[in-house]
Amino acid sequence: MSSTGWIDLQRHASGIETLRAHFEGHAYDPHWHDSYLVGFTEQGVQQFHCRRRRHDSTPGRLFFVEPGELHDGHAPAAGGFTYAMLYLDPAWLQHELRQFGDAPVSSGEPGFRRTLADDPELARQVAAAFSALRMPGWQLAKETHLDAVLRGMLPHLGWHERALGDPRLPRTARLARDYLHAHCEQDIGLETLAAHCGVDRFRLSRAFKAAFGLAPHAYLVQLRLAHARRCLAVGDAPAEVAARFGFADQSHLGRWFRRAYGLTPADYRRRR
Repeated sequence: MSSTGWIDLQRHASGIETLRAHFEGHAYDPHWHDSYLVGFTEQGVQQFHCRRRRHDSTPGRLFFVEPGELHDGHAPAAGGFTYAMLYLDPAWLQHELRQFGDAPVSSGEPGFRRTLADDPELARQVAAAFSALRMPGWQLAKETHLDAVLRGMLPHLGWHERALGDPRLPRTARLARDYLHAHCEQDIGLETLAAHCGVDRFRLSRAFKAAFGLAPHAYLVQLRLAHARRCLAVGDAPAEVAARFGFADQSHLGRWFRRAYGLTPADYRRRR
């Protein structure tokens, strides 16, 4: 089913992005973000897969997605769905959480205990922060609303070791992922990747997909899209970004970018 709808994205001085969007039918393909996503469904049924489960978010429900977590989006019911969301930069979030003396911080990084939650008070706080960030006003008021969101998030957070060093993942999958992160701008062959991991390409593909839910090539595409998004956010030209990260041309980047984020690279760059 094709998608119809709209996206309203804004970036703010704090580095936080606010997004409000409406989709009918297919919303976006599986992808991930570098940010922590905290949002709520306003209208309709927001259906998506995350953590290898299907989730159905209905009006008033909160959803949480960590950096690197694969997720998609679909509207299963007539009328589609509308949602509002904050994109929180990981470095900013960790710094701000450590300002709370009673926050359960550690040497690792924050993680969400669950993907969906029913917390009407936090949903109101997220909505208030969303509105405050988008309206002219004093910085003190905006920061006060964001502090309320952070305080409300504490019961929903845990702490875990950094993902790239997660010892729970199979060694082959970790080696392959680290190699892809280190060489994402290069034209990497499956045989090269398998040789680096010391296994054949079939065993590598099975281990990688079992660990991350994507084949190595699909993971590399998502990794390149994440890098492209960061470059576009600071004003780099789409054609330059496409060439840097191995896309055939700007149109090739644009097709993948729109499938993942619902916007063209040029449109995202303008909005940022």
